[in-house]
Amino acid sequence: MQGHLSVTLILIIINVAFSFAAFNQPALKNRFMFNPYMVKHRNEWWRLFTGGFLHADMMHLAFNMFTLYSFGNLVEGAAFGQLFGAKAPIYFAGLYIGGLLFADIYALEKHKNDIWYNALGASGAVSAVVFSSILMMPTQVEIFGLPSFVYGILYIIYSIYAGNRGKDNIGHGAHLGGAVFGLIYTFIVYPEVGQMFIYHLQSALGR
Repeated sequence: MQGHLSVTLILIIINVAFSFAAFNQPALKNRFMFNPYMVKHRNEWWRLFTGGFLHADMMHLAFNMFTLYSFGNLVEGAAFGQLFGAKAPIYFAGLYIGGLLFADIYALEKHKNDIWYNALGASGAVSAVVFSSILMMPTQVEIFGLPSFVYGILYIIYSIYAGNRGKDNIGHGAHLGGAVFGLIYTFIVYPEVGQMFIYHLQSALGR
């Protein structure tokens, strides 16, 4: 795909453009952010999709886009590029969009009758990308100084714990949903990934 924008860069451009447009237009943000009540009771199904391209502020946007850039290039270009060749962008788009939608399932059911519940951000989709990379490259990549598979385990434990406590405004359920989808999707498109994961762990442990 030389000479063409990667799906990763296209998604970043869309996220930045849509988020910047909504920063100064509250009506736009209210129209497109994820609201389970509006999805369930007013059939505004597009919110399941568009909410993932909006962000609360510059810090939220910057963190998600930096993570997407880092791991998106790793998954789309390096891993999927080797596995699927010219079809890598299609597989990567499926991973991202699937993670975005799957991340909303829990909140959709839990908050379907809460008209005041809103959510926005690409965190669920980004989590899917990150966890796909963890499954394919569990020891080759470090996250915050930890082998990625160790970070992944701690991340899942923390998301379950924090989500059950419900003491903050972070969408831990969305993060967890995206992470789970990333693992499942990668297994489906590349069934041999389980054996590869074990091989890399054994190699890292010197076995």
